[in-house]
Amino acid sequence: MFKIREYLPADERGWLECRLLSFLDSNYFDDVRTDRSDIEAPNLSLLAEDDGTIVGLLDIELDGDAATIDSIAVHPSARQQGIASALLAEALSRLPFGTKTLDAWTREDVAANGWYQRNGFEEAYRYLHVYKGYKDPNDAFQSPEGLSRPVLAFMHADIQDEASMRRAFKRVYVCRQYVRRLGPA
Repeated sequence: MFKIREYLPADERGWLECRLLSFLDSNYFDDVRTDRSDIEAPNLSLLAEDDGTIVGLLDIELDGDAATIDSIAVHPSARQQGIASALLAEALSRLPFGTKTLDAWTREDVAANGWYQRNGFEEAYRYLHVYKGYKDPNDAFQSPEGLSRPVLAFMHADIQDEASMRRAFKRVYVCRQYVRRLGPA
């Protein structure tokens, strides 16, 4: 049975392992981190732990009356046990009084989108994440003198350009912002 507690600096390795493995089979598989980036204070960082192993994490950045989920992840071996929902419930109980919204960004993963919707989030905005891979054309890419054209690139694009982006690049994702209203507008 898992327990929820606050993140401690000594948890970094377990946090990284949990996040990496949970993202590996998602559209965010390439969002690999080699260290846990510090979230600007104030923040809320929670872990789910089962017998000394980190099986879930939730990091929220606070900015005035708004909060943003920076990372949420559940280890693949611990999925479907209510860990993400338990982390969210604990986080909601710890958010400062007066927090009006909690938002999050995700891509096209059916499970992630369904989880946000089931937990009271509504889609508010969308745009594209576009990756130029090794085999994608170099047309229209300009580089400074002395540099080759990009081998790899990550870019944002407007949602109305989705069809043309999908024709030009193999990896194009719709990135969605979900918002959960917490208090009076």
